[in-house]
Amino acid sequence: MNGKATTTRTRLERGRSALGPALELVHTGRAPTRAVLTAELGVTRATAGAVAAELEALGLIRVDSRPGAAAGSQGRPSHRLAVDERGPVVLAAQVHADGFRASLVGLGGRTVATAPGCTTVQADPAQVLGEVVTAGAELLRASGRRCVGAGLAVPSAVAEPEGTALNPLHLAWPAGAPVREIFAEQVAAAGITGPAFTGNDVNLAALAEHRHGAGRGAQHLLCVATGHRGVGGALVLDGRLHSGSSGLALEVGHLTVSPEGRPCHCGSRGCLDVEADPLAFLMAAGRDPGPEVSLLQQARDMLRAEYADPGVRTAAEQLIDRLGLGLAGLVNILNPDRIILGGLHRELLVADPERLRAVVADRSLWGRSGGVPILPCTLDHNSLVGAAELAWQPVLDDPLAALA
Repeated sequence: MNGKATTTRTRLERGRSALGPALELVHTGRAPTRAVLTAELGVTRATAGAVAAELEALGLIRVDSRPGAAAGSQGRPSHRLAVDERGPVVLAAQVHADGFRASLVGLGGRTVATAPGCTTVQADPAQVLGEVVTAGAELLRASGRRCVGAGLAVPSAVAEPEGTALNPLHLAWPAGAPVREIFAEQVAAAGITGPAFTGNDVNLAALAEHRHGAGRGAQHLLCVATGHRGVGGALVLDGRLHSGSSGLALEVGHLTVSPEGRPCHCGSRGCLDVEADPLAFLMAAGRDPGPEVSLLQQARDMLRAEYADPGVRTAAEQLIDRLGLGLAGLVNILNPDRIILGGLHRELLVADPERLRAVVADRSLWGRSGGVPILPCTLDHNSLVGAAELAWQPVLDDPLAALA
């Protein structure tokens, strides 16, 4: 083989190996132009151009070769890159104690369509997941879009590699339900193409926020959030979820924050899971939870509309103190460079950020080292977006193989 042919083959191989990293850079908004893509990949401009053209040919991104120059800029502006809004989608689904939701999500974390949410969850996971997938299949038929995978978020630790829900405590599902297997079977039966994945809802919320929301740019991101019931946590290290040896890391809901507190489902007392979730807030404020709206929505509405009420404010302060104690322990163990809070915890942070930060500073070493930013999550339905990230990952890893 002559030298020119060898050089051409090497360039093609280098370009193909860069397809996944390039797509992830565009997907997460970190490469808005070809010049940035070239620098981030560490390749020549010609290779970056070939990579961008290949991703465009696959229907994944758009390349604007004639962008307008910014005011006051000099020289020829670089080609602009963006995800293709007409491209393929994934089915994303979430099940929680107060219902479920199904959406179609494109690259960039962009929701294309959402089915009306269901407000009841049956005790049979196969029935529930069948209904979820049916709703998603109807969305796909109506959209006419190509589907390349499916992801599901559940309010339970999900054991790896089996994909079983070990502790769906706030659902009537049996412990150890094979949710990934059931979900994959339902997806295949509905004629939806692509692999199916399942993960813990807070883990997936953290992944979504790291790629598209309040966690972007963090190297060691800690996420703590309330769902409709309970408290969960997640850690993202260098862009990847830290799930431990079997998928069960960061079960922060079972940190003890009140030794004489309420009995917890795990057998202990005073865990964050029962001392700092929406039900705990309603009980601390002396309110009876109503059946017409989810517990999370009731707690949010009360905090936003009635914070001036002394009983509501006192309840909020109690939960902030308990949450701060739990966060301080996590900071001492994990040393994150950013903390993001979701669900009711987001609302508590917005209501009294100084109190929460003061509790964490008083109980952890970070108060002496400059502090760790504590920020609210910014994405709507971030667990759904995170479920979509699971489904997109094979495409981000190897676009050519995933779309073949």
